[in-house]
Amino acid sequence: MMPRHLTPNHLYPDLPHDFPGENTELAPAKAPVWMRRLMDRIEAGHLRNPLAGTEVTGTTHAEKQAAVLMLFSGSETSFDLPNDASVLLTHRSPTMRSHSGQIAFPGGRIDPEDTNAVDCAFREAWEETGLDRRTATPLAQLEEVHIRATGYPVYPILGHWHSPSPVAVVSPDEADEVFDAPVYELIDPANRLMVGWRRWKGPAFRINGYVIWGFTGGLLSAIIDQAGWATDWDTDRIYDLEDTLATSRNNEPLR
Repeated sequence: MMPRHLTPNHLYPDLPHDFPGENTELAPAKAPVWMRRLMDRIEAGHLRNPLAGTEVTGTTHAEKQAAVLMLFSGSETSFDLPNDASVLLTHRSPTMRSHSGQIAFPGGRIDPEDTNAVDCAFREAWEETGLDRRTATPLAQLEEVHIRATGYPVYPILGHWHSPSPVAVVSPDEADEVFDAPVYELIDPANRLMVGWRRWKGPAFRINGYVIWGFTGGLLSAIIDQAGWATDWDTDRIYDLEDTLATSRNNEPLR
């Protein structure tokens, strides 16, 4: 989270300004056809707890709520998953105090000034990537998910990036790479795997030399499965998480 006195426009004057409080109402009817099954499953309650079975080891802190933006782009005219479908991700700087080196959705703590979780998700995405919130449509807010290590409640916001605009690293101290991950690469069985560490195990993905796991990997896996985009992949073999990360670009310590 960027200090309140410092905004992306202080660092990069050419980036668009944010528009706090705007575009904060969910508009599920505006979902493209290829996302309709996913929307139906969400509305039916099938994604109420996309990380079901994950043990929360910390104490729940309702006052430390956060939101993340799961922003998918892709042709609006396609009935099936379009070839250009992708999702916006960041690589958290290895110097961060928490979740360093992880692949993540843009997001962060809900501030008192935020209108709601959607407002927070867009603000954080702007602070991290320079996203112009006017180019995206918020479609759904999933029920809160608790971060395993802290117990903090996080509200995932699903959106469609109807008019993709340039994004980039805004604050290198927070994220050192911003990229669109092609959905067809994520669902390739060669890029999906189960990883385990101590008593925990969960779904993961390989992309651009990175490993997506944990909170982000679980949410992505749930979205892909419920949307009907998944293909058969090996869920029986469990890869050691520490070894898997050691051969990745994450530069991520295990604690």
